[in-house]
This record gives sequence, C-alpha cells and structure tokens, in this order.
Amino acid sequence: MRVYVFIALIATLATWLFTPLVRHLAIQIGAVGAVRSRDVHTIPTPRMGGLGMLCGFLVSFLYASSLPFANLLFADSHQAWVVSGGAILICLLGMADDLWDLDWMLKMAGQLFISVLVAWGGLQIISLPLGSLVTASPSLSIAITAFLIVVSINAVNFVDGLDGLAAGIVAIGGIAFALYSYILSRSMPSFASVAVLINVAMVGVCAGFLLHNWHPAKLFMGDSGSMLLGYLITCASIIMTGHMDPATVKTSIYLPVFLPILLPVLVLFLPVLDMVLAIVRRLSKGQSPMHPDRMHLHHRMLRIGHSVQGAVFILWSWAALIAFVSIMVLFFKSYEVVIILFVASVVLTVITMYPYLKRLIPQLRAESQRNVIAQHSTDNRNE
Repeated sequence: MRVYVFIALIATLATWLFTPLVRHLAIQIGAVGAVRSRDVHTIPTPRMGGLGMLCGFLVSFLYASSLPFANLLFADSHQAWVVSGGAILICLLGMADDLWDLDWMLKMAGQLFISVLVAWGGLQIISLPLGSLVTASPSLSIAITAFLIVVSINAVNFVDGLDGLAAGIVAIGGIAFALYSYILSRSMPSFASVAVLINVAMVGVCAGFLLHNWHPAKLFMGDSGSMLLGYLITCASIIMTGHMDPATVKTSIYLPVFLPILLPVLVLFLPVLDMVLAIVRRLSKGQSPMHPDRMHLHHRMLRIGHSVQGAVFILWSWAALIAFVSIMVLFFKSYEVVIILFVASVVLTVITMYPYLKRLIPQLRAESQRNVIAQHSTDNRNE
C-alpha cells in the first residue's frame, strides 16, 4: 500500500511541475479559451492542461515499471503499455480540439477509433455479468469496451464546467476504484494490480492539476484533460473487473459481480447523469446532442445561489457519496448501507437547496403576512 501512495505522490509532483510549462506553451501556440456565453469564467484562460496531466501519468507509470514489485506487470503483459499508448493518442486528440475546436462528429470518430484500437490491443471486457459470468466473443468484447470508453470520455467532458470540478470527481472515483481493485488484488491474479497502478497514478495526476485548476483557475484541462481522465478511469475499471473468474474470487467480493458494467456509472454517476440529461434535453429541442447550453448541473447549482467553490464542493460530496456507497457493500450489511445512503442524501439535499430555501422561506412568510393583512381588511369592511 505504501508503494501505491508513493506512486500517487510521484504523479502529483510531476503533474504540478509540468503544468506551468504546459500553460506557457498553450499561451504561445494560442490554445486559449475565449469567453463564451455558456462559460462561467470571465477572462480568456489557457487550455490544454491535459498535456501536463499526461506527462505526470507517464512519469509515474515509468517509475512504477522500474519497481521490483511491479516489474512483472509490465514485462509479462503489454496491457499497461497499451493503456499508456491509448492515453497519448486520446490526449493528442483532445489537444487538437483545444487548438482548433474540432467538429463534434470528427472528435467522436477519433474517440471511437482510439477506443477500438486499444480494445484490439488487448484491453477488453472478457466476461459479461449476465446472471453468471459469460465469456463474450472477441468482436462483442471490443464493441462493449469501445462503447464504455467513449461514454466515459464524453461524460467527464460534459461535467468539466467549473474550476476543479472534473478533476475532483474523477479523483474521488479513482480512490473508490483503487480501494476496490486493491481488495481484488489480494484475492485474484496480479492483473488487478495494473488497475491499482492506473488508479493511484490518476488520483495523483488529478491532485497535482487541482493545485493549478482551483478557482480562479490558471489553466483549464480542456478536452485533452477531460478525455484523458475519462479514458483512464474506464481502462482501470475494465482491467479490474472485466476478467473476473468466479473460481478465483471469494463470495463476499464476487457479490457485486455486475460492477464491470455498472462501476463506471456508479463512480461517475454525476457526469453520466449530466450527459444523459443534456442529450435528452437537446434532442427534444431538435438540436445536436453536442449543442452547448447553460443547463448543466453545475450551471443549475450556480443559479440556485451557490458560489463556484460551494457548487464544486457539493458536487464532489454527491460524487463521493455515490462512489463510496457502491464500495461499502463489501464491508457493511445491506440495510446499514441503505441507512447511510438515506441519511447522507437528506443532508446533502438540504445543503444543495439551502440558498434556494433561504430565499423562499422569507418570501413565503411575507406572502403569509400579506394574506393575513388582506384577510383582516376584508373582515373590517364586512363589519
């Protein structure tokens, strides 16, 4: 466990050091986001922060490959190198979008191509949780894997609207993934440890980038960063649970066997929810699913009355609740998890709606007083 923490620290330090250099590069080549009507920021800010995140990830991965305990993971399997190669490609695609604002269909075609390439390279969901584990055909495995990667990439991209929001949500999901994959690595073959490495490196990358991305942000992660994070968290999930064999997993761990499909949705519930709502909303208006608007969850939080930092902390809290409740089933009884989920949800709902309630209650009181005065006036006239 201490080695994993050290790898995360390496990723944090490397990302923190590379990000200012990337910011300078982004300014030099013109990768600066102009202020648009849907944006929250008010001054042009450099994008392309994903390049710094990629550098931090690769540095931590290369360091891990030199460690004795992880050497076999890189020597005996090419999976870790496939993930690294895909990370470079997806970041380059995002950088192109940060520079030239690619058409959404072209960008999605690139995402799909890279996802299929990675799946063809060996990163696949081999087993499907359909009642019992069923081995999928190679073509079906590639299709499902590519679909999950593309969905997660775009889900993180959709939620990247406030300083620090996407990095924090993915870091929370990465911690939940790391805990679960670490548990599996103690009862299953060592391939689960590759998932732990990806997760801890990703968490470290998010932490290092947040030091530059907290409001007011000095640099945006851009599509290069949001796409990279969505890609990495899905790759870790696929490696972690997409190869589970019932014979090698204890019942207490095998219980949530549906997690290969649902785990990315659970730990990325808010981004996925935001993406689904946005697509439905836009299609119902006859618009493109990628048509920009100011109706995302973070925009709604600001309209309720939260500050940028307050909205980010609350959305982080919701993400943490959903992510860690999905892991708590391994440690607590079902009714205890339900109680914790209910109590925490009530508390977070009150906190989320507090600015609105703070305005609404005085309005209701004033309206009630006006009604009482009006009633008294009516009674006096009748007398």
